[in-house]
Parts: sequence; C-alpha cells; structure tokens
Amino acid sequence: MAGFAVKTVAAMGLLACAGAVLAQNGNASQASAVPQNVLQLSASGAVEVQQDVLVMQLSTTKEGNDAASVQQQLKQIMDAALAQAKRDAKPQQMEVRSGDFTLYPRNNKDGKIAGWQGRAVLILEGKDFSRITTTAGAVQNMTVSSVSFGLSREAREKVEGEAQAKAIAAFKERATSIAKDFGFSSYTLREIQVNDNSNVLMPYAARANGGMMKSSMAADSPVPVEAGKARVEVSVSGSVQLR
Repeated sequence: MAGFAVKTVAAMGLLACAGAVLAQNGNASQASAVPQNVLQLSASGAVEVQQDVLVMQLSTTKEGNDAASVQQQLKQIMDAALAQAKRDAKPQQMEVRSGDFTLYPRNNKDGKIAGWQGRAVLILEGKDFSRITTTAGAVQNMTVSSVSFGLSREAREKVEGEAQAKAIAAFKERATSIAKDFGFSSYTLREIQVNDNSNVLMPYAARANGGMMKSSMAADSPVPVEAGKARVEVSVSGSVQLR
C-alpha cells in the first residue's frame, strides 16, 4: 500500500508539472499575439467665446527704517481699501479679497539692513466689469498692478459640448480617411480619451506699472479695460481597429 501511495503522489506531481508547462506555453503564445492593424490617432475641436470674468489686482508699497511701522502703514491702507471695496461687492459680480502681504529688508552696500520695504495686494474679481473698474478707480492709496481675464464655468459649459462634438467628428473623419487610404472599409473603436485643453486666464498688459495707468486719469474714474476671447478646446485621442 505504501508503494502504491508513493506512485500515486509521483503521478500527480507529473500531472501538475505538465499542467504548469502547458499554462506557461499558453501565456507565452498569448503574449506573442500582438494586435494587428491598430491605428493610434488624435483630433481636436475648438470654440472661441467672449471672456466674462475680470480679475484686477491693486497694490501699494511702503518703505521705512522700522519693520513694524512699515507693516502698520500697509495694514491701515489695506483695511481702508477692503472696507471701501466691500461696500460695492456683490456675489459673482464682484468678489473682494486680500492678496499677498509681504515685508522684506532693504540692505545697503555693506549687506546690512538699512530699512524695510513692504507690499500689499487687493484683488477684485467678477463678471461686472463696470463695477470692478469703478471700484478700482475709487480705492485710495492703491494702484492697479495686474489685470487678467477669464471664463466663468457657466460660459465654458455652454460651448464645451460644441467643442467636444467638433473634436469627435474630426476624430471619426480622420479615422475613416486613414482606413480607406490603407485599403480598409471600416474601423471599430478600441479606446478613447477626451481632454479639455482650454486656457483659464489671459493676462492683460497692465504690469507692475499699473500706477501710471491710474495716476494719469481723474480721481474716481473707472480703469479702462477690454476683454478678449477665450479658446475652449477639447481633444480626443485613442486607438481604432482597422477592418
């Protein structure tokens, strides 16, 4: 009986080894089966739309021998500017918030601290361009340092579907054309990726010298701005099986 048990175990071991070899051979054959007549391609679709969001930054700088006094001067200006701007604030139309508040030493030629300089930023953002520019012109002791235009989520969603439809149509047209050029009658989709390639904000040419823009105008007059167009672009990429 003991001899029979040993023979049985040995036979089972041989069967297991044979099964493993067959499995390995099967996996190897599957790995070597590379898909044929697969085409990788991409296409895009774009729609231009008027920018409807304005982001305006106002700033002020102060210098002094004492860091605490410079900080206090900046704080007083910011507190007054925030209070003044918030009186005209309205949800989505004009949001008001503080930006950077920096304080750093000013060194002399010997590398020693000779004084302090600080900068504070106020940000106005929203869809009501008139409200924002009028407020920016009225804020005291701060000048325009940066202007950017963007696209709201609502405006983007209105045209995103149109851009996507254009991208898909271009992808299908290109796949059909290439398939025919290679002598195939049709194709089937294997995998597809859809991506939004749109830009969010476009800077306006009102750099750090924005104070010159404001100081050349009458007090309380609106800061002149003009929005451009945003490009909403959707790309489609993937692979197709030529048939």
